[in-house]
Amino acid sequence: MKHNTKITAILIIMFLVTQLIGLWVINAYEESNLKLPYNMDPPVPEKQSLSSGLTSMLIAFSFAIFLFFILTKIKAEKFIRIWFFVVTILAIAIALYIIIFKIFNIKSSLIAIVISAPLAYFKIFKRKLLIHNITELLIYPGIGIVFVLFLINLMGSKTVLGIIILLLAISLYDIWAVWHSEFMQKMAKYQINKLKFFTGFFVPYVGKKAKQKIKFLKQKYKNKSKKVKEKAFTKAKIKINLAILGGGDIIFPIITAGIFYKTMGLIPALIITASATIGLLGLFVLARKGKFYPAMPFLTIAMYLGMIFNWLVF
Repeated sequence: MKHNTKITAILIIMFLVTQLIGLWVINAYEESNLKLPYNMDPPVPEKQSLSSGLTSMLIAFSFAIFLFFILTKIKAEKFIRIWFFVVTILAIAIALYIIIFKIFNIKSSLIAIVISAPLAYFKIFKRKLLIHNITELLIYPGIGIVFVLFLINLMGSKTVLGIIILLLAISLYDIWAVWHSEFMQKMAKYQINKLKFFTGFFVPYVGKKAKQKIKFLKQKYKNKSKKVKEKAFTKAKIKINLAILGGGDIIFPIITAGIFYKTMGLIPALIITASATIGLLGLFVLARKGKFYPAMPFLTIAMYLGMIFNWLVF
């Protein structure tokens, strides 16, 4: 197992909760017959096409990666933080907009922005761990609804076939980026070390020996000043493990489940969500400590099995 049982459970629960919030957001927008705020509703083209939909999605995905790569090379950390800050505000606000409407029956994109802006600020610039992971639960549902509508508008009746092909393409890219070029590892390290934030779930933890060492140091320097304590902990070189799950591994299952919700209904969508969660659990159980693994192939295979189950039963 890559992480201990407790950390694995935390990641799986956060993943599942985000998936369910994503489905709820998609369902709530449809039931309420509301358009997305901030003019985020994707346009409906005159002619729907599988090829044009896939091409548009892959071009957008490739351009985002290329732009991020260029910005890292020119060390434009400030610009990247502002970019992610704006995206984070919009994503959270899209999710909050429908949540506020459902709870308080108030349609206010302004209130959603007012709430999401400080959350995004503390996440990107102040690096508050709890706020980081809480906001992740809303960011991907907000992004998910945009992409679900975008793909359905572009592909129409071919959307399910489109997401099948898209998942395959993303999985192949993930394999290349993790095991061949190691681009994903470099990007994750750049985010954590240079940008001081991470796009995905981020759970630092320590092992048993490190915990004992921390306990000993706390007792030893109990009555010492803060500066002395910090110096002692720095010298101790306590190893901190990181349990992370990238944003792409979270968003694509939401998009897939959302498309099945739109085309087949709630139960088939929940089956996709369940299969993705089982696939992720399988990855964590089979993975070894200290090694990097592409999550999308595991998630994709699991979701393909969920799709087959849906077609056989429904």
